Amino acid sequence: MENEVVDMEKDPFKEYLRESEPDKAHKGYAWSTAIGLQAVDGLKPSKYLIDTAIQNIEGKITMKEAQNLIDSYYEERPVHLSDDERTEEADKVSLRIAEILSETAFSFSPNEYIAIHRKLFQGIYNHAGKIKDYNITKKECVLDGATVMYGSASELRATLEYDFSQEKDFSYKGLSMDEIIHHLAVFISRLWQIHIFGEGNTRTTAVFFIKYLRTLGFAATNDIFAENAWYFRNALVRANYTNLQKGIHETTEYLEVFLRNLLLNEKNELHNRNLHISGLLNEEKVDIGNVKVDIQSAKVDIGNVLFTKNNGFSAKTIAHIHRLFVEFGFDEAFGRSAVMELLALKGSGASKLLSNLVQADIIRPVPGYGKGKYKFKKVI
Repeated sequence: MENEVVDMEKDPFKEYLRESEPDKAHKGYAWSTAIGLQAVDGLKPSKYLIDTAIQNIEGKITMKEAQNLIDSYYEERPVHLSDDERTEEADKVSLRIAEILSETAFSFSPNEYIAIHRKLFQGIYNHAGKIKDYNITKKECVLDGATVMYGSASELRATLEYDFSQEKDFSYKGLSMDEIIHHLAVFISRLWQIHIFGEGNTRTTAVFFIKYLRTLGFAATNDIFAENAWYFRNALVRANYTNLQKGIHETTEYLEVFLRNLLLNEKNELHNRNLHISGLLNEEKVDIGNVKVDIQSAKVDIGNVLFTKNNGFSAKTIAHIHRLFVEFGFDEAFGRSAVMELLALKGSGASKLLSNLVQADIIRPVPGYGKGKYKFKKVI
């Protein structure tokens, strides 16, 4: 049974967002958003998941039947093949997000937030629905490899409960739409910054936020999350990063632009390149997060987003490059075994990827670390 991964160059759910039948339009939105959100972790769904989703949208199967089909599909497969494990995550989490977004039930509480994480990642992460007990850092492309200061492990629950109580007591009465959007941006960026889970924080936060927005009267049933999930994450990063030495201040401006498109159907351009702290990107560069990637012939600047010299990389390869950079940055050397482990690739796939990146002038072989070790190239 082939597990063909879908390259979402063309959104198969787009037509359903324009459907005159409310039920189809609603389901189309839920599935489109659910699948689009996988991009924040560089994940892609299988063709089988897409086909199953379309059957559900068309009313041929229920959500429960869709879930049974996906569960059976992976139960019948042999032990995980190469990068199938992450495809399985993409498929199962997509289905669970679509299910949650199709339901009206919601409670604005820390327990609901935690319950969403548990529901999304049960059986995928051992820590599903559990608050982590350790501190983390994450290298961010848009921060030139720097990290956001996430919530302290010893204070996660208390910080979460404080943020919820503050929002619950806040009154939107008498505020202009600009003020409402600014406040929402501050709230969601603070919630995300706590980062209470080991993995899956952005997807959980996005699902919770969409459900919360509905209680405030915002339908948010367009394709903004589906097509700009990585922009959303990068905007959250920029809302929580300050470096006074470099003259960089945390700002919700990018989140607010995103929210204006989401809530008011404005058509502001959302480009990941605009969020990079260096401001060095030229107009022809790539949106790494949007899975819809058009790579020009150019040199690589990993710190911004990634280019090829002569080849157009697929969106999946772009996601792989991003994961590698987040893990190793400019300074750490890595080889084939590290690539296999991080990206769940077979040896041949890891070797091919490394070879392509060397040819594209993205990475370079480095001596002194043992045979077959590489580092990302800095562009002068």
